[in-house]
Amino acid sequence: MGRNLQNGERLRPVDLARGHGLSTQAVRNYEEAGILPAADRTPHGYRVYTSLHAAALRAFLALVPGHGHRTATSVMRAVNEDAVDEAFRLIDESHAQLLDDRRTLRAVESALRDLDPTTAPEPPGAAGAGPAVTSGPDGTFIGPLARTLGIRPATLRKWERAGLVRPRRDRRTGYRVYSAADVRDARLAHQLRRGGYLLEQIAPLIAQVRAAGGLEPLEAALCDWHGRLSARGRAMLTGAAELEAYLRARG
Repeated sequence: MGRNLQNGERLRPVDLARGHGLSTQAVRNYEEAGILPAADRTPHGYRVYTSLHAAALRAFLALVPGHGHRTATSVMRAVNEDAVDEAFRLIDESHAQLLDDRRTLRAVESALRDLDPTTAPEPPGAAGAGPAVTSGPDGTFIGPLARTLGIRPATLRKWERAGLVRPRRDRRTGYRVYSAADVRDARLAHQLRRGGYLLEQIAPLIAQVRAAGGLEPLEAALCDWHGRLSARGRAMLTGAAELEAYLRARG
């Protein structure tokens, strides 16, 4: 009855679904998406699955946590179309992305670690945080901030174009006004530039700081970030083991 039935007992859709906490419709959807190899049919038109389909389903479900649903789908589709090299390429891309994410995390940690605490922006009312940036009630202007950082105003304007800082414009004078968050971002950008990072590499790191709500919340989130990356790496190992089992079952 074809390649599908070469591997053991016949399984009904409900048998395959129950073993993985899925609905029978989900199993049918996976087959239609190419995640499972095409099932043979009985004379009455009912789908017949085998242990090969069970292995495919296990591989897909194991790939999802590490690679995401879209990539896992593309990997299984490629395998079922005998394009194994394409499946490996997709997996390589996922690993490269994980490595890039780890580098991003290290860069953020390094920037936070190397950021001179004597020049860190002090919270309102704090004392002893080092040289303060000259500012008005609503923020600081480009000249004082540039002098504090030891850079030219033109550099801050360049960083603004790159999205590293986002000063507002004073409604009356048109001058740039840097808030406390802008000063924080400028200091972090300055530290990263000194560390050799390019503007296009710094932008996503600054975005991480903004998303976390500042340096202190970001530091608190780093442990969780580490945990999520480790979980992805481990999930990739689990997915690889199940995919290898499926490849062996296919012969």
